[in-house]
Amino acid sequence: METASILILDDEPHIRHYLAETLSRQGYRVVSAATGTQALELIETQEFDLALLDLMLPDISGIEVFSTLRQRWPDTTVIILTAHGSMQTAIDALRLGAFDYLLKPIKGAILRRRVAEGLQKRFTELQKKRLLTRLEQQILAQLQTIRETLLDPGQADLPTETLPRQAPTAESSPTGEKNFGRWRVDMIRHLIFLDGTPLEFSPTEFDILLYLLDNAPRVVSPVELVEAVQGYTPEAWEARDIIRQHIYNIRQKIKDIAGDEGGLIRTVRGVGYTVEM
Repeated sequence: METASILILDDEPHIRHYLAETLSRQGYRVVSAATGTQALELIETQEFDLALLDLMLPDISGIEVFSTLRQRWPDTTVIILTAHGSMQTAIDALRLGAFDYLLKPIKGAILRRRVAEGLQKRFTELQKKRLLTRLEQQILAQLQTIRETLLDPGQADLPTETLPRQAPTAESSPTGEKNFGRWRVDMIRHLIFLDGTPLEFSPTEFDILLYLLDNAPRVVSPVELVEAVQGYTPEAWEARDIIRQHIYNIRQKIKDIAGDEGGLIRTVRGVGYTVEM
C-alpha cells in the first residue's frame, strides 16, 4: 500500500512538531505548513490524502484554506483541529465537508484513531468511484457492441473481447461448457457445477472462481484478480479487501451445497488464492 500523505497546518511550532512526530511514527508522509499562505502553495501543486487544519492563523483563516483545498482536491479528507472552537466555525467546517472537528489539546491515541478512520473513509470512497467508473465503461462498451450489431445484422457474434476468458488447459465443448476436473462451468447459464451439483454465484463471484479455475494450480494474487474481474489496477490493500469478502462468499456457497468442500478454495498467505481441481 502506498504511504498516505498528510498536510499539517498550524502556526504554533510545538503543536506542529507534536502532530508531525506523532503521525510520522505511524508511517505517514507528513508535510507541515506554518501559515495559510504556505498551505495554499503546497496544495496548489500536490494532493494530500488528509489535511489537519488549524483555524486561527496569522494571515488567512483555516476555513479559507479549507475552501480552496476542497475546490482543488475534493477527495482529500479534512480534520479541523483548533483551540478556539465556536459554533459558527464548526458549522462552516461541516458545510465544507469536514470529516471531524477536534479541539486542542488532543491526545495522541485520539489523533491516531481519527486520522486512520479519516484515511479509511477516503480510500473507501475512491474505491467506490473507481468501481463506478469501471461499471460505466463496461455499460458503454456493451451498448456500443449492441449498436454495432443492430446496424450490421450480419455481425451476429460479439467480439471476443466481451466473452469470458478461455482457459488454454480447460476442456471446452460446443455447448458452452468448460470442464476442470471436478468442476464444470456452464458459460451460457452462468452456473458452476462441483461434482455435478450446481452452484449459483453473483456475476463477480462467478468471474473470480472462473479465473481461478482458468489459472489453477497457479496461485493468483488479489491484485491480479481485481485486474481480471474489475478491469483496473488497485492498491494491494484495496485488492485484499475486495477479494477477501468475495472469496468468503464463494466458500460459504460451496459449503452450503457440498459441506466441508469450501476448503477447495485455498489461501496461500501473503500470496493469494488457488482452487483445488
